[in-house]
Amino acid sequence: MKLGKSILSLALVAALVFQACQPTAKEDESKAKLSVEYEKYTLPNGLDVILHEDKSDPIVAVAIQMHVGSNRELPGRTGFAHFFEHMLFQKSENVAEGAFFKNINDLGGQFNGGTWTDGTVYYEVVPKDALERILWMESDRMGYFINAVTEKDLEGEKPVVQNEKRQRVDNVPYGHRNYVIKKALYPEGHPYNWEVIGELDDLQAATLGDVKDFYNKWYGPNNATLVVAGDFDKEALKAWIEKYFGEIPSRGDDTPMNPQPVTLEASKMFYHEDDFAKVPDLRMVFPSVEQFNDDAYALAALGEILTEGKRAPLYKELVEETEYAQSVFAYNGDSELAGEFNIGVRAKDGVDLDSVYVAIQRALDSFEQNGFSDKDLQRIKARQETNFYNGISSLLGKAFQLSNYNEFAGSPDYITTDIDKILAVTKEDVMAVYQKYIKGKPFVMTSFVPKEQLELAVDGSEKATVKIEEVVPNEEPKEIAEATTEIQKTESVIDRSTEPALGEAPLITPPVIYEASLSNGLKVYGIQSDELPLINFSLRIKGGQLLDNPELPGVANLMTDIMQEGTANKTPEELEDAIGQIGANISMYTSSESITISANCLARYFDETVALVEEMLLEPRWDEEEFDRIKKNQINSIKQRSANPNIIASQVSDKMMYGDDHILSKPISGTLESVEQITIEDLKKFYQTNYSPSIAAFHIAGNVSEGAVMDALKNIETKWAAKEVNFPVYPIKEPSSEDNIYFANFNNAKQSAIRVQRLTVPRNDPDYFPLTVANYGLGGNSGGELFQVLREEKGYTYGAYSYVESSSVAAPFTAYSSVKSNVTPESVQAFKDVMEGYKANYDSAQLEKARTSLIRQEARAYETLGQKLSILQNISSYDLPKDYIRQNQEELKKYTVEDMKSIMDKYLQVDKMSYIIIGDAKTQLEGVEALNIAPVIKVDENGNEIDKKIEAN
Repeated sequence: MKLGKSILSLALVAALVFQACQPTAKEDESKAKLSVEYEKYTLPNGLDVILHEDKSDPIVAVAIQMHVGSNRELPGRTGFAHFFEHMLFQKSENVAEGAFFKNINDLGGQFNGGTWTDGTVYYEVVPKDALERILWMESDRMGYFINAVTEKDLEGEKPVVQNEKRQRVDNVPYGHRNYVIKKALYPEGHPYNWEVIGELDDLQAATLGDVKDFYNKWYGPNNATLVVAGDFDKEALKAWIEKYFGEIPSRGDDTPMNPQPVTLEASKMFYHEDDFAKVPDLRMVFPSVEQFNDDAYALAALGEILTEGKRAPLYKELVEETEYAQSVFAYNGDSELAGEFNIGVRAKDGVDLDSVYVAIQRALDSFEQNGFSDKDLQRIKARQETNFYNGISSLLGKAFQLSNYNEFAGSPDYITTDIDKILAVTKEDVMAVYQKYIKGKPFVMTSFVPKEQLELAVDGSEKATVKIEEVVPNEEPKEIAEATTEIQKTESVIDRSTEPALGEAPLITPPVIYEASLSNGLKVYGIQSDELPLINFSLRIKGGQLLDNPELPGVANLMTDIMQEGTANKTPEELEDAIGQIGANISMYTSSESITISANCLARYFDETVALVEEMLLEPRWDEEEFDRIKKNQINSIKQRSANPNIIASQVSDKMMYGDDHILSKPISGTLESVEQITIEDLKKFYQTNYSPSIAAFHIAGNVSEGAVMDALKNIETKWAAKEVNFPVYPIKEPSSEDNIYFANFNNAKQSAIRVQRLTVPRNDPDYFPLTVANYGLGGNSGGELFQVLREEKGYTYGAYSYVESSSVAAPFTAYSSVKSNVTPESVQAFKDVMEGYKANYDSAQLEKARTSLIRQEARAYETLGQKLSILQNISSYDLPKDYIRQNQEELKKYTVEDMKSIMDKYLQVDKMSYIIIGDAKTQLEGVEALNIAPVIKVDENGNEIDKKIEAN
């Protein structure tokens, strides 16, 4: 998570729209202040407090921004800021171990934390009656944490962070690229010379003394901002903040760091043979400038101009003309101390990166010679207001904006200065920063290529030094004795030992949902919400993959790609411009049972956005050149699927759940064989046969009336005629009467992907909701048994969860995790033991936790336009009543322990589930077989059996 950058982008977003050469009447309509109103004050101990009132929903967001990230670390102690973030979720002097995970979930809230180079943030969103309790918890870890930490706590959390590194870095393609770039770009000792997650050796060497020193130096209130946003009583809130935070003493170092930009004397080029990469990848990084530097604004614009849009020189050269890649990106990453201008290309299979590098140079030469037009700059600027409002559409988004500007710019009001600097950017500024930082300047280049394809790396590159962890088979865990001494609590003027009581339960008023039908059969579902001048809508057509030919999967998916490439009256470039000029976002995608066109726009451009969606829907271009390009891109993407163990797990599980003959056993994007055979005529036939308003619904949430919505849909009503669409009927594979283990090899895996599954029920089945309730305490959240045992108790994984999928056909229950490779057998056994024990030990306390949490979650259910739209889509997709959330809550109040055990007997019998493991067969298969849980069947990455069943003894 890198919130510092994202908030700067909100500022970039905020006001470029005001730089129109000749403002139109519609632009004059929306001169709303692009900022968030707040009250700020500072406690005597230095804690900055920012309050933002918003009574729209009975919820509050709390964010604590610490001005400490990996840039505060020292060589030899890298990764410590991130590790420390983990530690603070464990316990404090007055908050019991695991309470942050369990309590906030059970309160119906959400929470998390994030660390980046320059800062750390902790946040919660909860029903408003839990606000005092959250402030108590947050203050306790800020001021009353360190005495509670033991050697066992320290050593117990190390495997969790190690597993996160394996999951995000070591076990994925190109995961070590950032490490190589950091080491090459920044000299030893520079605070950006290492990655945020750090090095495993440093983490392993961390001591309890290191923890205490870090806490005392950086975690004082004088180095933090507290933001509370939402529905609260201001005077009561101020009293609570004083009560819980006011007595925490100032401590440590709160001196801001000065910028430390770097330069290169010469370019540095490195290559790496990547164990998991399937296609070559090139990255060029030029040193640039820190955030808020005047040049940072022009560099941000330069990145978009080079790559965003059909006219962008890098896109045109690499994607359209040479077809070396299916996409290209450029951006300026500006942080507190320095900046990096990135150009990135994920090349197609077999493409020599020397050719890619030459093409990049050609594109940059073209840019230098031809420049760019005012239209290009204005198109980029036009969407900024939309994106700004999207960024503050949630309380959490507002809290992040306020805290980040306060910590990194000294005041939330800095957004105004940011806007002024953005507005001052000219074409001349963009060309000037190109000359200053890019043209002919040294860079760091990485060539990451698949194994045994070194010839694809850029000539002259040297071998990169990459630290790859050796996973030791049967490694014994380090045993740490429990602390024998009692915690010495820090003195306090108040009694902190008892958690504050909850306030009065918030009253929830669901939004009014209107429903209508057009004469052509199109259903309309809407919620009017006037808080922001913003609208989200979608048009969803039932079918999607379900209407694909099982012998030719991937047609529906290619359909949604081609329909975004122009219309009968607009070239792809013209369509892109038309969308860009009004700052709208329009996308189209295929899922297993529908095709969806989604849009997001300013309210004043609603009619124009609907008109563009209508044109895309009813007047496809069928551009042969674009079809050829997207087909090649799809083939290239399919080749990369086997680089991701979780994608392989999904493919294998679909095959096991639905059987060879069901369309849902095939990948939505198709196979290499099927996509190579697909023609544009197949797409036209699918469109003519399966696109009908009679199986479609329009969903809308935002600042527009029902009448205006119906008026905007008149052309779709008259021009789009209904037709009969025939849905094939596929037999649902009966759940197995016995369990099996399916094992697919993933060479040299640092982690194994594990799934435990069985088919259950469709989304609208009466058993669906009680099944989700029964699952709550098993794996429905981080307080669940799977998470607590596999992560917190055993340290096997970064997380373990379970869920019931939503589908119009029978869908699977899935329990899943990615675990350290050398504990694969132990993890499989742990899944089995936890799931068996959960049912056996389920009691009224478990049910009450689920009941309380799921009822309280309703307070957050309608907060954003996206959440409102999701509810409407659930109603139409699964034929649910408009008040299905209320009905679920009424049912939930009546459930008994016996009801839950009955539903578990029906669907959560572990001995009737399939185990799917994607891991390193040479080191883990034998151990899995030795478990004797079930017969082991070896399969390939597509779920096809490659060996006879290995019977359990």
